[in-house]
Amino acid sequence: MATPALEIKGLEAWYGESHVLHGVDMVVQPGEVVTLLGRNGAGRTSTLRAIMGLTGARRGSVRIDGVETIAMATHRIAHLGVGYCPEERGIFSSLSCEENLLLPPTLKTGTQGMSLEEIYDMFPNLAERKNSQGTRLSGGEQQMLAVARILRTGAKLLLLDEISEGLAPVIVQALARMITMLRQRGYTVVMVEQNFRFAAPLADRFYVMEHGRMVERFGASELQEKMPVLNQLLGV
Repeated sequence: MATPALEIKGLEAWYGESHVLHGVDMVVQPGEVVTLLGRNGAGRTSTLRAIMGLTGARRGSVRIDGVETIAMATHRIAHLGVGYCPEERGIFSSLSCEENLLLPPTLKTGTQGMSLEEIYDMFPNLAERKNSQGTRLSGGEQQMLAVARILRTGAKLLLLDEISEGLAPVIVQALARMITMLRQRGYTVVMVEQNFRFAAPLADRFYVMEHGRMVERFGASELQEKMPVLNQLLGV
């Protein structure tokens, strides 16, 4: 078996005194698209943040390409080739679309991020708006820019938090095509998604969280038979 791109065992995490993750276990193989499902407050975003070392205290094991990262600083975790796209996007408002894309450094020695040409090929909207100020872009264009900026760094493990939230259906379709293209190129993707219709056709496997724990895990082939459980847990 290949070394997992991401392997989490017994992960506990806190924000101050608040204990938010309670023994999370999760394995993601290279090139997989895995979706974290759950209601708001279930611990999905906290799991992504804990992987990056962005929570308070954390215990357990988080291995990225076989490297234990539980005691690492966030910038060192990123340099293993991990890109995190938070829900708030973090576009630099004073910079143009293209300047936002030129800003990120290469994360990992020996890896190369996507060129501007590759980015514009994947996101034609960004090519059209490359000279526009970051905050003048539509919500969908800002989301594309946030993801594209990660791809410029050479990151191969992408942690994407609610990238389809609040966006028009045509933009959501474009993001779905992007995820498919990234999988074809060998990227590993962990998505937190509330939009089940967006996530369901894209994911190879699903994990369901409740109260900071994993309560269900299954492959795409089991999705139909798991729908009654998902209806109960998520109200989908």
